[in-house]
Amino acid sequence: MPITVYNTLTRQKELFKPLKEGKVSMYVCGPTVYNYIHIGNARPAIVFDTVRRYLEYKEYQVDYVLNFTDVDDKIIKAANEVGEEVSEVANRFIDAYLEDVGSLGVKKATYNPRVTEAMSDILTFIETLIAKGYAYEVDGDVYFKPRSFDGYGKLSHQSIDELRSGARIKVGEKKEDPLDFALWKKAKADEIAWDSPWGQGRPGWHIECSAMAKKYLAETIDIHAGGQDLAFPHHENEIAQSEAMTGKSFAKYWMHNGYINIDNEKMSKSLGNFVLTRDIIQQHDPQVVRFFMLSVHYRNPINFTEELLEGAKNSLDRIKNAYFNLEHRKQTSMNMDKNADQWLEKVTQVNEQFEEAMDDDFNTANAISILFDLTKEANLYLQGKHTSIKVIEAFQSSFTTLLDVLGIYIEQEGELLDEEIEALLQERVEARKKRDFNRADEIRDNLKEKNIILEDTPQGTRWKRDSNES
Repeated sequence: MPITVYNTLTRQKELFKPLKEGKVSMYVCGPTVYNYIHIGNARPAIVFDTVRRYLEYKEYQVDYVLNFTDVDDKIIKAANEVGEEVSEVANRFIDAYLEDVGSLGVKKATYNPRVTEAMSDILTFIETLIAKGYAYEVDGDVYFKPRSFDGYGKLSHQSIDELRSGARIKVGEKKEDPLDFALWKKAKADEIAWDSPWGQGRPGWHIECSAMAKKYLAETIDIHAGGQDLAFPHHENEIAQSEAMTGKSFAKYWMHNGYINIDNEKMSKSLGNFVLTRDIIQQHDPQVVRFFMLSVHYRNPINFTEELLEGAKNSLDRIKNAYFNLEHRKQTSMNMDKNADQWLEKVTQVNEQFEEAMDDDFNTANAISILFDLTKEANLYLQGKHTSIKVIEAFQSSFTTLLDVLGIYIEQEGELLDEEIEALLQERVEARKKRDFNRADEIRDNLKEKNIILEDTPQGTRWKRDSNES
């Protein structure tokens, strides 16, 4: 079944057909690195990492670019407040970003370009726009003229007059039209700056992504993605300046994820419900946070509450427990199940249903529902007297493969045990055989202190690591 993608540009689902067979170019707008990222920044990181993972699962080669805006008014302000260089602040929060999203299972990008490393490309881009009549310089600032670009507003589906009605000229700006936006900003006193044909200054926000997408991918790319809040003006302006510069379509598919609400209210500093990603992942298993983020379709808003997060933990535990029950049963399984072929066919059907869900605009919510079906089938299979290693391994392979698409991994039980815990487990088995339940309970408590939770099942004693460990 082919993949369909909801394209913000056309406001409809479209058949996904990349520009080059077997290859996908994908640009995702990254953070402005002046602080730790909040949970709203984590959502696009997880969502578009999952899109990438699924494309790779479908055997596409994906060139994935996520940029860092490492010079900006907010970064300059943060640097001045702590008495550091802009580069020091940017480097610290780039490292923090990579650490935070890495803990959430986000794969490394093919490229992580920085604005400060693309300055010559940005300058060339702006010079070309001026030469073509799309931009002008005034007193060291350079502005793009949206009215000169036919089609401005096509991403946000607004006419240029509607957009102009909400535009204003700020104090100190000398642009010709309120809708004009900055490509280059004249440097202020004692501010980080670069030489340019228009004097010292630094780039405007929008030009950065256009220049870096062109440099690291192509003049026309397959997917451009980011949060819903970036559709206008950022992505609208990117389209205008990129297509004015190259004369070609900038991106074939535009993808935007929905907002995050905190306890049914939009997250904002003014409401005091601003939640940092690193605070959340210190309190909760990052895998649970990722699973929760994917439990809602990426285009829909998602409500973030402690109760919903706890529900996501329980749901993920159900899936993982089914896998570990299969692993435990392997020890006593043989290849004597006469119904093995029927069960193998059920596993195949689940895999196909998972793909159908993901093919439909990367619907991770439905894909997770299919994983619950797989969990149910696995548990039903284990209720039988005779089990086949081949069937068990087919179930396990399905779990690991499909969860990997979602960026969720299953820790192997054997890898978590050290010699001390192994000895305690064996001693507890012997104590239970001797009906020395006081000692067995004592061992259970000791293991609990080591964040190992025991579960006594009909197939024997299982354990799992407490996901709330500190």
